[in-house]
Amino acid sequence: MTWAADALHLIEGFAARAPLPRVRALHLPPTPAPGGLRGEFCALELDDGALGLAYVLLGDTLDTLRRGGVPVQGADALALARGFASGDLLRRTLGFAAMNALTRCLFDRAGFVPAKSADSFGGLDPKPGATLGMIGWFAPLAGRLSERGARLVVVELREDLVRDDGRVRITTDPRELAACPRIMATGTLMLNDSLDRMLPFCRHAEHLALVGPSVGAPPDPLFARGATLLGGHWVHDGRGFVEALVRGEGTGPFAWKSALARDAYPGWDGLLARV
Repeated sequence: MTWAADALHLIEGFAARAPLPRVRALHLPPTPAPGGLRGEFCALELDDGALGLAYVLLGDTLDTLRRGGVPVQGADALALARGFASGDLLRRTLGFAAMNALTRCLFDRAGFVPAKSADSFGGLDPKPGATLGMIGWFAPLAGRLSERGARLVVVELREDLVRDDGRVRITTDPRELAACPRIMATGTLMLNDSLDRMLPFCRHAEHLALVGPSVGAPPDPLFARGATLLGGHWVHDGRGFVEALVRGEGTGPFAWKSALARDAYPGWDGLLARV
């Protein structure tokens, strides 16, 4: 089974144990400026205030949502989450946001809060001379890692980005991750259906971090497949977060970066037992 099928199975188990909130609203960012660092994520809000984020710049997702192509207000959050198993990008995006929101709902009901992140590197520990892996080209972060003296091996889909300047090697061959004991990947891999394909190339890694605002799905299937740390956004002021998001402003004051380590997680069943 895929990690997504396992995650949805856990969401179904949550629904079987307790009534779930419905969808209150879908909050969309303004169209981002070229090269802008904001406006990449939507926020799906449930009736209990839980928020689930999802990347909206794949294909024409944001434009379609802005046109109101899929009404979600008042929708069954579980039914929406099931859309993540679809091959349709729009349904996957909304399903991903719903799955993330329902995961936050369970965390809140169980009184579980992950730890705050100690850095923005996903625990990669970029020491001079270390070889680090990165799935997806994140230029600002890659620059900071390189400045620390680490060598990066970056796996990308875009062949026009391929290069090697001695410090940063960008390749389209995921087999090169075998040289990297510590690897970081973006949560967008979960949405674009490439996570299951990439994970086998990371099975040797002693540290595998999935990071990004949309890293909020059930952790168990990810930990079971080799992830050691999940770095997401923990929203502590939902109203402030949503208002900033829809204005295209920074959401930093309303959320902090979380770091959920595999050995510090009580497990989905443990959380359900608290509920």
